Amino acid sequence: MNGVLLIERYCFGARDNDVPADLPSVPPFLLSASSRALVATVSGCSLVEAPPSFPLIGALEAAETHFDRPSSEFRVPSLLRKELTVIMWALLIALTLWSPLRTEGAYFSQFSMKEPDHDPCYDMAGRPVRCVPDFINAAFGKPVIASNTCGTSGPSKYCSIREDADGILREHCDTCDGSVRDKAHPASLLTDLNNSQNMTCWMSEPSTDYPHNVTLTLSLGKKFELTYISMQFCHRLPDSMAIYKSTDGGKTWTPFQFYSTECRNIYGREPNVQISKHNEQEALCTDAHALAPLANRIAFATLEGRPSSFEFEKSPVLQDWVTASDIRIVFNRLSPDQAELYGLTNDVGTNFTDLDVIKQRYYYSMGELAVGGRCKCNGHSSRCVLDKMGKYTCDCKHNTAGAECERCKPFHYDRPWARATSESAHECVPCNCNLHAKKCRFSMDLYRLSGYKSGGVCVNCKHNTAGRNCHYCKPGYYRDSSRPITHRKVCKSCNCHPVGSLSKSCNQTSGQCICKPGVTGITCNRCAKGFQQSQSPINPCIPILTNVNTFPIAAKDQCGKCRVIPKRMNQKKFCRRDYAIAVSVLGREQTNGWIKFRILIEDVFKAKSGSFASRRGEQALWVSYSSLACKCPKVRVGRKYFLQGRDASNDLSRPGISLDNHSIMLEWNEDLIEKIDRFARREHRGQCPMRRKMAP
Repeated sequence: MNGVLLIERYCFGARDNDVPADLPSVPPFLLSASSRALVATVSGCSLVEAPPSFPLIGALEAAETHFDRPSSEFRVPSLLRKELTVIMWALLIALTLWSPLRTEGAYFSQFSMKEPDHDPCYDMAGRPVRCVPDFINAAFGKPVIASNTCGTSGPSKYCSIREDADGILREHCDTCDGSVRDKAHPASLLTDLNNSQNMTCWMSEPSTDYPHNVTLTLSLGKKFELTYISMQFCHRLPDSMAIYKSTDGGKTWTPFQFYSTECRNIYGREPNVQISKHNEQEALCTDAHALAPLANRIAFATLEGRPSSFEFEKSPVLQDWVTASDIRIVFNRLSPDQAELYGLTNDVGTNFTDLDVIKQRYYYSMGELAVGGRCKCNGHSSRCVLDKMGKYTCDCKHNTAGAECERCKPFHYDRPWARATSESAHECVPCNCNLHAKKCRFSMDLYRLSGYKSGGVCVNCKHNTAGRNCHYCKPGYYRDSSRPITHRKVCKSCNCHPVGSLSKSCNQTSGQCICKPGVTGITCNRCAKGFQQSQSPINPCIPILTNVNTFPIAAKDQCGKCRVIPKRMNQKKFCRRDYAIAVSVLGREQTNGWIKFRILIEDVFKAKSGSFASRRGEQALWVSYSSLACKCPKVRVGRKYFLQGRDASNDLSRPGISLDNHSIMLEWNEDLIEKIDRFARREHRGQCPMRRKMAP
């Protein structure tokens, strides 16, 4: 296995078929142990300690052996930051930038990658697994904005020291002119296709002013997880520069790394601070670039020396640390003597001709800006694509959504969103609403109570269902057991009778409504056995009075004469009673030796004020068993009667009207109506016969 494939496979997590098979093997350069460790850190993996004679391939093969071990323990040598050599960085950048030349740009941008035949976000059995986009140069082809570029305000002269054909270092001067293509040095040259044989360079306007900051701002188009930032300079390296990152499209900036030979004076930071878990998310300041300047390259490895980098999946701090959507490079000082030169320009008597010559040598010049990393998709996508708005976004899988697959897509809130890991893809799970809802929400309380299994709550259940899963019928409906729970008509209306039932709800399984006393039926629509219908909406069914024939039949001589039902009705009888009313019998029941009839007083012909007979509406009529046994009177439920009597009953246990031998009760008919009206008019005119005291 060649070195490129090993780095792609183990350092960047690429799939075997992501690397062209015709890549050449890496030459067996001999690197020191610290250089090998730095290669590993910059490229996103870790290498085991190997003898100094090991080539890079040997070190990577040793790493492969350790990565295949089941044990999670992994020993890594100490990182030495100051042994970066020309050979190592040439090899590292070549591994990242050479392969696109062989694949027509596919490795420069994952956005042009064709969709693979097999979705890498799922295994061969269709189970979700962690997946990541290709490792690329995220800066390729991206726009760079420079705060200062030579030749934009007219031609300007600059000088540089280069080796001539004889191998002698000589100063060569040229002109920068933005209006002439071959003389222009725009910032767009930083991210174009790089040719080491003919390096194209961005250049700032020559100046000895101090302080005179020059900035380069690179927009990546979306969030990336960065492994390194590499800068190849055409002129000398800047003495002091800072790298900033943004995660919100350039609205706010966070320090990423500082380079300076005077960290305290320029940036107010201690140089080469030891990194621990407490400060691994902080920007550091180093002078390593000044100690090994041979390559004219500065490379910042985002995870170099940070303790949690070997457990990156479990470190949200470092995951945020390597995330960036924009990069800004601020050049603060080209040379330590720049401040002194600036002071000379203000001295009286200074030879300005000499200063102009010196000024031509003071400019920033960079030939390549490379940013190695992956499109940030949190392990839920294998590629990034252009959306309908023309913006780069992850092609999210695992039921996730968002530019970085940073949330669950709608209706997939049964579990909280989580970043995918090598142990679990943390796929978002749809809510279980039994096809009765299109929306749901997540409840952490329910998720905890379920043992961290389910936390989805359905919203706006349809088809007359209710519950967090739309799994039962709402009040007024019951489950149709002949249909599955997902059926649109699984809930049937209870149709409870509005008078016979206590509520609109019914049993969820049987559909049995809750009936009032004496009422029966699935919908409470009929009286139970032993009950009869009344005209009361409160008690629609009342007990049926025990058949009169069940009473002891009294002999005729025991009953005597029935005065309640006179043979004829006359004026005298009408005038001698206290009340005269027309009633309808609604129902009856037995109570302590008495029969209680529920009557409705419809008409009052005469009655004393305040008496029961004077109150229209429902009243109670009490009749003794013995009277009913003698059929004196014969009262039937549902019939209408004319009733006369006295108001002498004061029994609190039987409130209402009591029927005795001095009462008159006649079945209502048309002839009786005329008589009663005539008797009532005569009594009103005072034409009643003389009263005599009635027997008690």
